[in-house]
Amino acid sequence: MKFGIDRLCADPALRQDLRGRRVGLLAHPASVTADLTHSLDALAALDDVRLTAAFGPQHGLRGDKQDNMVESPDFHDPQLGIPVFSLYGEVRRPTDAMLDTFDVLLVDLQDLGCRIYTFITTLRYVLEAAARRGKSVWVLDRPNPIGRPVEGLSLRPGWESFVGAGEMPMRHGLTLGEMGRWFIRRFDLEVDYRVVEMTGWRPESAPGFGWPLGERSWINPSPNAPNLSMARCYPGTVMLEGTTLSEGRGTTRPLELFGAPGLDIGAIVAEMHRAAPEWLTGCRLRPCWFEPTFHKHRGLFCAGLQTHVEDGSYDHASFRPWRLQALALKALRNLQPGYDLWRDFPYEYESGRLAIDLINGSELLRTWVDDRAALPGDLETLARADELAWNEQRASVLLYR
Repeated sequence: MKFGIDRLCADPALRQDLRGRRVGLLAHPASVTADLTHSLDALAALDDVRLTAAFGPQHGLRGDKQDNMVESPDFHDPQLGIPVFSLYGEVRRPTDAMLDTFDVLLVDLQDLGCRIYTFITTLRYVLEAAARRGKSVWVLDRPNPIGRPVEGLSLRPGWESFVGAGEMPMRHGLTLGEMGRWFIRRFDLEVDYRVVEMTGWRPESAPGFGWPLGERSWINPSPNAPNLSMARCYPGTVMLEGTTLSEGRGTTRPLELFGAPGLDIGAIVAEMHRAAPEWLTGCRLRPCWFEPTFHKHRGLFCAGLQTHVEDGSYDHASFRPWRLQALALKALRNLQPGYDLWRDFPYEYESGRLAIDLINGSELLRTWVDDRAALPGDLETLARADELAWNEQRASVLLYR
């Protein structure tokens, strides 16, 4: 298969409308061609592309920043002689001065298929700015590595944030190019928008189910996204960022596991099986122990649980990471009602609202966990309605059938 960047570089006809125009690139470390050349370097090598600016999202153009709310500065690229602007530094949205440096912005970002992953929010902000200033935006499309499944509660009105760009469930099932089409329709944007589509993407095919295993190397799109297993687990494990439980940052398997000192993992797993065994399918769960070298519970011995989605037990259709992690939180609350579970701290520059609520786009998940009388079926009813509604809504923006 071919990604959008590879098609653009290989086919001069696709670049015809770039000739004579100033071109900017929004990219990150996973923005590479099939031979692992960074997209900035690949485009700079083309005689008919005039690169005049580059932009980096959260974690930076080259992926230099490890954690959330660690900003990247603007700088000048000494080899290409162009400015590199940070969209996760002093600003989140392109300024007029930034917009003045290009006519067409190429967006080449590897997404993870999860609402909270901030690259889609950056895309929305770029589209809104481009519409205001009459700029063109082209998305060089890449796979949604976790494919087409849809899962989770949709963000409620009023809960928009940098980790919540619109009313979609946690697993949205779109590529970045398709997401841009949805943003334009949802927010009624008048912008010159184009998607350089992939060819040969087969999101329903084993073993990758969205990611072309055996064809393309996995490059971390952010420092704690080291592999496809993390991407598959992430729509659930990202909720741990709003809890006092470790999500495995500071270990070699971040966002595939959770844990904390003193947890009775056996009891938690038993409670999960008792409450909703149907939410545990499509993966293997393994009790584990770890000691984070940084972040939450640094240097402390933690008991935890790892989700395995890389062997023959993985079932793409039945694996539901958001429900799985919600169930683990519910099991802990059932077993230890007084456990200090919700982390109260500024999250992605938001204060006054709990991180777990920002992550889920409402208070619904947290109140379900904390309500001793609430059952899995209650959350299932809410989530299923949102998922069905989103499936209908996204149908008209799909590019790959």
